[in-house]
Order: sequence, then structure tokens, then C-alpha cells
Amino acid sequence: MKLVYVLPLVLLLGACGESRMDRGLSGAAIGAGTGAAAGAVTGGSVTGGALLGGAAGGAAGALTKDDQIDLGKPVWRR
Repeated sequence: MKLVYVLPLVLLLGACGESRMDRGLSGAAIGAGTGAAAGAVTGGSVTGGALLGGAAGGAAGALTKDDQIDLGKPVWRR
């Protein structure tokens, strides 16, 4: 049930960056961290959660356009 509240936030933050690659990379990183944490909290597989979260976050980031969500330059490009 708590995951339902976290998922929209993860999908929004998964699109940080100016280019598709930036949004895909940051989305994958955020998704993997969130998935691993969710797996650990729920007693599931941490690795499985990280893989699924990373895939979902990366896809959400890569499939968004820069005019939909632009939170500025990612940390690795500053």
C-alpha cells in the first residue's frame, strides 16, 4: 500500500535531466535505489527490486521529453 504513494514520486523524479540519456540514467538510478529499498522493506528480493525499479525508472526517464519535465542539469554534468 505504501508503494502506491511512492510510485508517482519516483516516476516524476525519474525524468531529471536535459537529454533523453540524462533522464534515462538518472531515472534508472533512482528507480534501482527505490526498488532495492522496497524489496528490503517488504521482505522481497533486493536484487529483483533494484532490477525492476531500474528498468521502470530508466524507461520513464528515457520516454519523457525535455519539455514535459526539466529539472535542470544532472549532477554529473555540472
